[in-house]
Amino acid sequence: MMDELAPKLAVLRFLATDEHLTRAAEHAGVPQPTVSRWLAALGEALGAPVVVRDGRRVRLTRAGRLLAESAERAVVALEAGWRAAEEEVDPERGQVALGFLHLLGRSLVPELVRGFRDEHPAVRFRLVQDSRQVLLDRLADGGVDLALIAPPPSGAEAGGEGAAGRVAGGTTSGAAGAEAGGAAGRLAWRVLRVQELVLVAHASHRLAARRRAVRVADLASEAFVGMEHGYGLRQITDELCAAAGFTPELAFEGQETETVRGLVSAGLGVAVLPAADHPTDLVELPLLPRAERRIALVWPTDHPLPPAVRVFRDHAIGDHAIGDHVLGDNALGNDALGDDALGNDALEDNALGDDALGDDALGDDTLGNDVLRNDALGQRATAAPPR
Repeated sequence: MMDELAPKLAVLRFLATDEHLTRAAEHAGVPQPTVSRWLAALGEALGAPVVVRDGRRVRLTRAGRLLAESAERAVVALEAGWRAAEEEVDPERGQVALGFLHLLGRSLVPELVRGFRDEHPAVRFRLVQDSRQVLLDRLADGGVDLALIAPPPSGAEAGGEGAAGRVAGGTTSGAAGAEAGGAAGRLAWRVLRVQELVLVAHASHRLAARRRAVRVADLASEAFVGMEHGYGLRQITDELCAAAGFTPELAFEGQETETVRGLVSAGLGVAVLPAADHPTDLVELPLLPRAERRIALVWPTDHPLPPAVRVFRDHAIGDHAIGDHVLGDNALGNDALGDDALGNDALEDNALGDDALGDDALGDDTLGNDVLRNDALGQRATAAPPR
């Protein structure tokens, strides 16, 4: 039965995107009359047609589209299984499906991939750029193996039972001292980069001449330019403003940070963005309280990662991680990194090994009033609020 259905379902999948019988037949490698007979046979077996004529094309009926969508899901699962089987035999020939935020394609992703390919030249990459929420959805449905997002997922997003994650210091996910752990769930993550966020304004803006930090609460009357809902920067902006007691008025929303900068340059509002890595005519001012964006590599823990994916993950977090944050009781999942986490460079009981922080916690003049707390994976410096 399945041997008979497979080629017919492949034709339905093709017709779902290209309603042309001749091209569907060419794609299947059979004559067009054969494709017509297959479609008629499917309709007869279902008791309802799967396609209807629409001029010189054909259009899937509701029943045909449901069948095509089911076939698509089955093929995705089968392809994933085949790929995992190939990688099990030879991890060096596997594929890594890496999702990431648009802006990260400029430096972080090329840096990670280049360093990995130096040691594993035959591993292939499928790169997917999208918003934070879409990438989390793709992680959940298997569309990507790993995702670089900011901020890291909360406990609820990771599949925890209504938990929002433990937040250090009561700050938002975008502010200094951001969340240090989370509730049980199906995702684990490791922070790779921390970027300070600044207020970006036109040079003629009333705040531009101050050249000093701006309190978020003082921005309540400003028109904002920002990212659409679903993007991490939008989430951080909303949380910062909510903590200051107001909801930002978004005059314009976009999907690219450079578009947002362009709108600010046109004098259409202010924005909360990472500091520019290239010359700009805009004014960038620190925020009070300090705001930051924590870029994390995220992976699922409810199933083993394919070998090539696991090797790339270990490379990324071994060379770039600045902290260890895991959501779920099984830590790094079924393919944990091993007893020493990151090998000889792992964080041990004394936090930094022989270079441990010592009794005076980096000295009286190093961190000032900064304090050291035991959270996440050992001792970590946490900045005190600006004075």
